[in-house]
Amino acid sequence: MTTLVQRQLLDPVLALLRQGITPQKIALSVACGVVCGLFPIMGTTTLLCAGAALLFRLNLPAVQLVNYAIYPAQLALIVPFIRAGEFILRTNRTSLSLQQMIATFHQSQLQALHMLCKLALHGIVAWLVFAPVALLSLYRILLPLTTRLAQTLARRRETAVTP
Repeated sequence: MTTLVQRQLLDPVLALLRQGITPQKIALSVACGVVCGLFPIMGTTTLLCAGAALLFRLNLPAVQLVNYAIYPAQLALIVPFIRAGEFILRTNRTSLSLQQMIATFHQSQLQALHMLCKLALHGIVAWLVFAPVALLSLYRILLPLTTRLAQTLARRRETAVTP
């Protein structure tokens, strides 16, 4: 487990630090990748992450790497985001049974599309409430960690250079 964590998490961060990217940018890149990667509409997170990376001048590969790594969590959180959006908007809970959705598509594709758009809107509303809080929280958690890694890397460089 330790080698997997090191290989998948620590090594890429250390590589970015060696390239001269600041701990602040790395922490914000990871936080943006997580938050944008949890957007509850499948197939949109790559563009959302790219937009965030360009807007905040972040490391695009780092943001996208985190986005792809967080994909299973995105799938797991789609329904909770929809439910939270229903709660926030105070709407009736929509049935999400697969059989009912298929039956609705067979009866009226327009009605089914309307239902899916409404569900997507609920998920987006919840994500919009969640995103700023999560982004700030993750950044504040990750910044001391990336700063410590940068300091450790700098100390290693100094001991390697000093005879």
